[in-house]
Amino acid sequence: MDETVVKAWLKQEPFQPFVLTLSDGEQFEVRHPEMIVVGKRKAVVYEPSDDSFSFVAMVHINSIKPLQAA
Repeated sequence: MDETVVKAWLKQEPFQPFVLTLSDGEQFEVRHPEMIVVGKRKAVVYEPSDDSFSFVAMVHINSIKPLQAA
């Protein structure tokens, strides 16, 4: 996926939380714009559940969808 698409989601006002789905089916919830840093080829996603970071190759992001309220 092109980084401009992810950056556009981050710039929405008001911000709408979203889910990134990768080519292997793994998903990352982005509940706040400070939870992700987007570059040309990679993104770094903060995972608050275990206080860690994941590096994601942009080419492996298959979709971005709004995070539905539980």
